[in-house]
Amino acid sequence: MVNLELYKVFYTVARCGSLTKAADELFISQPAVSQSIKQLENQLGTPLFKRLHKGMELTAQGGEVILPDVNKALSLLAGVEDKLAELRGSPAGTLRIGASEAIFQYILSDKIVEYHRLYPKVKIELIEDIPPKIVDSLKNDRCDVGFLNLPLELDPEVELTETVTLLDDVFVAGNQFAELKGKELTAWDLQKYPLILLDRSTVARISVIRFGESLGADLSPAIEVDSWGFMKQLVERGMGIGCLPRQYAERRLREGTLFELNVTPPLPPRSVGLAVMKNANLPFALRLFIKMFESSPEEKE
Repeated sequence: MVNLELYKVFYTVARCGSLTKAADELFISQPAVSQSIKQLENQLGTPLFKRLHKGMELTAQGGEVILPDVNKALSLLAGVEDKLAELRGSPAGTLRIGASEAIFQYILSDKIVEYHRLYPKVKIELIEDIPPKIVDSLKNDRCDVGFLNLPLELDPEVELTETVTLLDDVFVAGNQFAELKGKELTAWDLQKYPLILLDRSTVARISVIRFGESLGADLSPAIEVDSWGFMKQLVERGMGIGCLPRQYAERRLREGTLFELNVTPPLPPRSVGLAVMKNANLPFALRLFIKMFESSPEEKE
């Protein structure tokens, strides 16, 4: 008799490439995962993995041969369970959401809380990473839906289904630069002041540099940071002028610890997109989550 749990463990180890990661995902111990793999190998009469220092690698004559069929079989079974869940109107399983820390904090947190209130049986797994890693997670079935800062060159296997919200990048300063309040500034004027920007690999940084170049200005930073939170702290303390989405600084702008500079022309808005695998059969739980973003960006503002 076929033991589906053994094949589920095999598939999870193959996808994760690690006994430890697979154990965490399956909520069982690492020895239990190892024992399940050995049991399946004995049952099939062939080794399925090579045990390496860096993790687990499929064998050419065993694991690689059966993986496509195991994936297909488990997908079919998951589809059966999903259809029944949809008929009952009661989603279950796990929803894996990928996004940056800022997107989770400023854009998704309310939606995730509301989703959990409506569908408490769905386990929510949050995967915090940069956009390229989120795309990799989508492709390798470690993530069901990704929220990405745009513009971004997407992999052809991934598609954007929604624009979740628009982000208005603005230049902000602390009270040490109070003489700039209400003053109309250009990109050329900004060159005179120390700028604090995110690191050069981010969409936000690239957008600022391109904005400056389009106006013939060099908006290179005096200080480079790796998070919005650290940027806001440094700007508050007078280290320089920052550039970030207005939505990420609303509290400080409201309290007056930061103020928005009047830069003309303003930076063009950016957007956050919702990405899934192209032509994928989306589970009921995921479709319900995506439905929460179906209203237009203008309606969310």
